[in-house]
Amino acid sequence: MTISLCMIVKNEEKTLPVCLSSLQGIVDEMIIVDTGSTDSTKDVARSFGARVCDYVWQDDFAAARNHAFSLATGDYIYSADADEEIDEENRERFLALKEDLACGRIEADIVQFLYGGQLNQRSVYNYDCEYRPKLFKRQRSFVWEGAVHEQVRLDAAVYDSGIRIEHKPHGQHAARDLAIFARMTERGEKMPERLEKLYARELWIAGTEDDLRRAEGFFSRYAEETQDAAALEAALLICLRAARAAGDTESFFKHAIRLIDGQEKSSELCMELGEHYLTAGDPGEALLWFLSARDAAAPVLDLEAGTRLAAKRAAECFRLLGDADSAQEYEDLAAGEKEEADGAQG
Repeated sequence: MTISLCMIVKNEEKTLPVCLSSLQGIVDEMIIVDTGSTDSTKDVARSFGARVCDYVWQDDFAAARNHAFSLATGDYIYSADADEEIDEENRERFLALKEDLACGRIEADIVQFLYGGQLNQRSVYNYDCEYRPKLFKRQRSFVWEGAVHEQVRLDAAVYDSGIRIEHKPHGQHAARDLAIFARMTERGEKMPERLEKLYARELWIAGTEDDLRRAEGFFSRYAEETQDAAALEAALLICLRAARAAGDTESFFKHAIRLIDGQEKSSELCMELGEHYLTAGDPGEALLWFLSARDAAAPVLDLEAGTRLAAKRAAECFRLLGDADSAQEYEDLAAGEKEEADGAQG
């Protein structure tokens, strides 16, 4: 049983050696699809014996991955990113998995790995570890099932391996992702609901004022079209933040009223109202909203809106109001929640 490693890369000379080293001796073929590196990425890949192929970037990660997969010759395809690493313990597990697949002790079309390290920096993910499909059977066979009224099994056989990959990004990818999202909307492309929600979350966590400006029209239209309550809330939150960034108070409160009407307040809404009043020079009113973000609401896009970020802003309000003891209390809360998050990452 053979495994083809398939990757798409660009300017990954710093991270690629660690990634490929952690997979040596496990994969039988390395296929590296380069989308326009200007550093030594391709030389690094070749030094590991990889087959390197140039690919003209089309603003489409799926298209690039499909091209990489089309070049594979192994029984299974392992999909990796350059900022991933597998430690020695999990390398041994991967080798054991490979043997189990080869001997038929495990039958799987797709093998999922634990993907960890998501909270190493602010990103679209509110959790540190999740299962992700990483190993794919290249040529799937069709099997009949059922002693009577037999039928072909169409659902993929998925196996959760327990093998952990550590995601160790060097720098933020948000600017790249948000630029692709913006170009998609400007071209009028239909975006799957899953991507619409990720776009909103990434905008909220890492978007600049320019990113918000480019996205506002899309989310304003989406808010009028969607029938999904969660999607509507996310769209209105983006419109709310964009209006505040633009200094458009009338639109800001129009969106805020829609968000409050008929549903529970989100931590993000409370945070935005707090920011509005703090900017307006009313730290007392702002404080009430920052405390509500922690104690009387729940986050929908960013978990830290209901914990560390709210505590930090509440502390600033207490200081402006001359309450040094309360300010220190909330600063300590914010610091403790940051240490707790850092500990979970470790």
